[in-house]
Amino acid sequence: EVQLVESGGGLVQAGGSLRLSCVASGFSIRKVAMSWFRQVPGQKREGVAAIDSAGRTTYTDSVKGRVTISSDNAKSTLYLEMNSLKPEDTAMYYCAAYPGPVVNPLAAWEYNYWGRGTQVTVSS
Repeated sequence: EVQLVESGGGLVQAGGSLRLSCVASGFSIRKVAMSWFRQVPGQKREGVAAIDSAGRTTYTDSVKGRVTISSDNAKSTLYLEMNSLKPEDTAMYYCAAYPGPVVNPLAAWEYNYWGRGTQVTVSS
């Protein structure tokens, strides 16, 4: 059974940092595309960062320079290191995966496996 379990969210002041983790089971993350999305209630799910099986990364413009996506194949874990957090980064953050290449790494429709999310709240 494929599972993605996120952790690491929490409440942080503006300017602070968080590292989100997503542990994958039921498949090898070596050959998949993986990503982080976020969603605010009532708004569309937004792609934040993605990494493909070759290690190529993609970021949405609003987080470039502040966020780093990485993976540890040995631990089957995807990470999202977030620095200089802003109140507008407040959202539920989801990990997603697709067992193959994707055309649009930050498009939610590309991914068929999703975690349940971890809440990030940034206070001003």
